Amino acid sequence: MTRVYEEDLSPGFGTRAIHAGQRPEPLAGAIMTPVYLTSTYVQEGLGRNKGYEYARGKNPTREALERNVAALEGARHGFAFSSGTGCLDSIMKLFRAGDHIVCGENVYGGTFRLFDRILQHFGLEFTYIDTRDPQRIADACKGNTRAVLVETPTNPLMRITDLSAAAEATHRAGALLVVDNTFATPFFQRPFEHGADIVYHSTTKYLNGHSDMVGGIALVNDDALAERLQFILNAAGAVPGPFDAWLALRGTKTLHLRMPRHDSNGRAIAPWLAERLGHEHVVYPGLESHPQHELAKRQMRGFGGMITIELGTKERAGQVLERFQVFSLAESLGGVESLVSHPASMTHGSVPADVKAKLGITDGMIRLSCGVEDVDDLLADLEHALAVA
Repeated sequence: MTRVYEEDLSPGFGTRAIHAGQRPEPLAGAIMTPVYLTSTYVQEGLGRNKGYEYARGKNPTREALERNVAALEGARHGFAFSSGTGCLDSIMKLFRAGDHIVCGENVYGGTFRLFDRILQHFGLEFTYIDTRDPQRIADACKGNTRAVLVETPTNPLMRITDLSAAAEATHRAGALLVVDNTFATPFFQRPFEHGADIVYHSTTKYLNGHSDMVGGIALVNDDALAERLQFILNAAGAVPGPFDAWLALRGTKTLHLRMPRHDSNGRAIAPWLAERLGHEHVVYPGLESHPQHELAKRQMRGFGGMITIELGTKERAGQVLERFQVFSLAESLGGVESLVSHPASMTHGSVPADVKAKLGITDGMIRLSCGVEDVDDLLADLEHALAVA
């Protein structure tokens, strides 16, 4: 299984982003990790090889990405997958029929769909709660609880879970704390430092940052847990191709440069929106009006570029969405380009209407992923989009 190079854990974040997990290519000394386009490896003899047998189990390009992101998260082991949901599905294979999972009620719609429409039919039991209150986590755990899964900040309501309190409640129940760190990235939030057992990402988003690949990655510290994940990775085979791994690795090299710009744009745009629409209609952890602003300040190094706004009706949301010129109407987030989406019909389209209504995901809600363009151009685009009758 892939293990981080211990010496890669010492340098600063930017140095790790650029160098961790990579060594000069031995044939010619290429500084960039090659794309190893191979399905199999020639073996030196029966039972003798160079550590590689078949590319589903191991690929050098993929290993470089795994070590790189593990170093960024402060983990020992990394496991790259073909998508964020493929990653989560593989994590769930750590459990078996009869096991109980506590899950945040406001998670990515694809997470809910995987649990509600597929995995519960294989005998896993799920309870959905508001993880902002650690007591609710403790109350939801029972004798067969094996994991608590939280997403913070959440998609699209930007709720914050106190990771240290969540870890305490989870471990008291003898369960694993699983954290989706996609929105914050390891640049802004380090869940392992707060007691997380498994951290995972959709590498499609901020880690890649260029909207040109799909992938996921899981990080762990525990060696025994890592061995189980490696077995699942190889046995189930939800692995990325080497070129997708290379694209994600190319993206992480600039993570420390991109995230401050996403953050500065978000910090400028959110108060502008709040002044125009009212603080009650703008959800951003960096605003003092956010009910968990102080927790976000303590737990995160920055607030990022994700903002959710409420426009009242689906009709007004549709009118606004059609007027954007710099923001592009599209699913996904975290790329250098700014995107805008309609959660109720896009990222959370598969969530039942009554569940969305209970959570407060309305038809008038839109979600902004602020990219790294000039902020004045983004503000002008918002001004134009919001100037509807």
